[in-house]
Amino acid sequence: MATVKGDVHDIGKNIVGVVLGCNGYDIIDLGVMVPCEKILQTAKDEKVDIIGLSGLIMPSLDEMVYVASQMQEQGFHIPLLIGGATTSKAHTAVKIDPNYSNDAVIYVADASRAVDVATTLLSKEMKGQFVTKTRAEYQTVRERLANKQPKAAKLSYLEVVENGFKKDWENYLPPIPNQLGKQVLKNYPLDVLLNYFDWTPFFISWSLAGKFPKILDDEIVGESARELYDNAQTLLKDIIDNQRFDARAVFTLMQAKRTDTVTVTVYDNCGDGLGQATHEFYHLRQQSDKVTGKPNLSLADYISPHGNDYLGGFTVSIFGVEEMASEFKTKGDDYSAILAQSLGDRFAESFAEHLHKRIRKEFWGYQANENLTNDELIREKYVGIRPAPSYPSCPEHTEKGTLFDWLYTTQEIGTFVTESYAMYPPSSVSGFYYSLPESEYFNIGKISQDQLEHYAKLKGWDLATAKEWLNPHLGE
Repeated sequence: MATVKGDVHDIGKNIVGVVLGCNGYDIIDLGVMVPCEKILQTAKDEKVDIIGLSGLIMPSLDEMVYVASQMQEQGFHIPLLIGGATTSKAHTAVKIDPNYSNDAVIYVADASRAVDVATTLLSKEMKGQFVTKTRAEYQTVRERLANKQPKAAKLSYLEVVENGFKKDWENYLPPIPNQLGKQVLKNYPLDVLLNYFDWTPFFISWSLAGKFPKILDDEIVGESARELYDNAQTLLKDIIDNQRFDARAVFTLMQAKRTDTVTVTVYDNCGDGLGQATHEFYHLRQQSDKVTGKPNLSLADYISPHGNDYLGGFTVSIFGVEEMASEFKTKGDDYSAILAQSLGDRFAESFAEHLHKRIRKEFWGYQANENLTNDELIREKYVGIRPAPSYPSCPEHTEKGTLFDWLYTTQEIGTFVTESYAMYPPSSVSGFYYSLPESEYFNIGKISQDQLEHYAKLKGWDLATAKEWLNPHLGE
């Protein structure tokens, strides 16, 4: 989370703050993953005019609701701006707006609108009509969603377990990794990772929509895209030539077994057989009625129940990004600070892509002869998947803590997770490796009370805790 005065408070990488700062607003940036208490205390101390929240990961959604409720409870009477990749107008209308009625809650779709919105909210003449119009739109959204019928009826949890993915495990031999156990990589060559960059998300993070490289010639945003791309190339040269970033990774490949309908247990592989069980990963299962006859998937379905399968786990991180950004901020160059952070994210994603390729071809070796282009890698044409906690097929964040514990991530490379399970440094990616050819990415969607209760029992949680972590995925 970050804070800006513009007087705007912001959670996330503050591109909005850069835009506002370039238009005469006074910006305070607290960095990332700042707790609500510090955000609101800073707002009071600095007498800010607007507080803004921008979320890049799913836990941010619940945190925004909490901040809004605390603003109401503490008697704030200033506008609240909402933005970021994980947010939406619907979420703002349904979840956030009802918690803060002292002033306006405004969803800002992209950074380009921030100046107009801030100017309007700070204008005595324009604010009233704008707020009234926005609240009417939110009410329409709430009514529409309240009247909306579910796309598919929810089956009972027992029914979806029965309708899970089926595999003839008796006649399938999972590929044995070439190298079992944990490995650590540090100071990985940045020029190698540059070859795996996916530039399209980079431009999206700057609110420039379009697929790379076509975006560079786009009639509307082409000029801005080319200027941004040229600036990125200049900064990349500095980063690589002077080794400003340190790319680190820890990964492991260990024996695994499906020990429950949604549980995967990993083992230490000591001696004969499975060895000692070390960690358990708990997964959710799709619970909507599949009218097409397709199975209700869970990641656990992709691991054999016979104890002869394997699971991989990884964390990749780019160190030095926040330090470089801080240097720019000290000089008053917020633009370059955000550019450095954006490139840090690209390095992290490219490292995840590159390492997964090495896993398939070398360390696990189940696709030793793979020869895919970078474009094919981006389009996920490879065999096997690398889902991650907080992503659609594995949406429950606390599993990231178990993953980090399994990998000894913090001890090995220094990356850690916060109380909300965000990773630090922010330019990090973590997840699992599955080798099964039939494995695919999917979305868990909404779950019902019976699965919530089952999952809470697996995790050793009470229902209140389970609801807290799974709230975005609870059905009607």
